[in-house]
Amino acid sequence: MASRWFRPEVYPLFAATGVAVGICGFQLFRNITGNPEVRVNKAGRAAGVLENHEEGKRYAMHGLRSFVSDKTPEIMPAINKFFTDPK
Repeated sequence: MASRWFRPEVYPLFAATGVAVGICGFQLFRNITGNPEVRVNKAGRAAGVLENHEEGKRYAMHGLRSFVSDKTPEIMPAINKFFTDPK
């Protein structure tokens, strides 16, 4: 009978590690392809410091940040409103 390489109890550990590696990979890819301060090719590195503030603003205000920028920083707004609003 063949022995198992790993036990089923460690599946959540593999899943958590896989998610962490996926997040790191996504952030690495995002920085390499979209960050205005990262230059991969030789011509871009030779250009020195560029004053491209508009590109930096577009990178910093990504989709999630622009979505939550006009929201109030509350975790449970209904409960906060219930306890703070006088009736």
